[in-house]
Amino acid sequence: MLRNIIWDVDGTLFDTYPAIAQAFKAALNDFGIEASLDWIEGLAKKSLDYCASALADKYQLNEEDIGQAFGEHYDHTPPEEQPPFPGVKALCKYICSIGGKNVIVTHRGHEGTAELLAANHMTPYFAGCLARDDGYPKKPDPTAFEAILKTHDLNREETLAVGDRDIDILAGQAAGLFTCLFGSETEGVIADLTVSSFEELYRYIVSTSK
Repeated sequence: MLRNIIWDVDGTLFDTYPAIAQAFKAALNDFGIEASLDWIEGLAKKSLDYCASALADKYQLNEEDIGQAFGEHYDHTPPEEQPPFPGVKALCKYICSIGGKNVIVTHRGHEGTAELLAANHMTPYFAGCLARDDGYPKKPDPTAFEAILKTHDLNREETLAVGDRDIDILAGQAAGLFTCLFGSETEGVIADLTVSSFEELYRYIVSTSK
């Protein structure tokens, strides 16, 4: 039976990549540069650092300047423009209803994560969060997963790790967890379960409790 979920935030709990890409595009505009939003979003899905580095290399800009300009634009992006994916809230609520726990391991900071949760009235559904501020090695290193399992006394065999990138799946696998990929964009990494919607994951988790 699966009763706990370790969630990723960007691209998993919340549909943030369009807003992130828009902020990078606005940052480029500050330097008089135009670029495709879809292309920028593809870079951002790898990581924000990768996106900033790739843009700096392509347009011969200073990476720190791009990162700073991005941050200024993104900080003004309201949470309402970064909604939870359909089915997320219902699944989080179900996990709580069966006595399980939702927790977060993310490369996003605590403040930004808390703002998204609060704006969507989701804070009560989460028992804890490990974020960039906590200083753990980034995924796919499983150290943060191991820490949150211990802190919240989560039974490894009852805990699912869900994310939209290969690093989420690799971290979950290294921690010995059942893994779920949301979407299909990975580089040869095979999760235990792949879903295209959280309604699909909801049905699967319900089925494991029967």
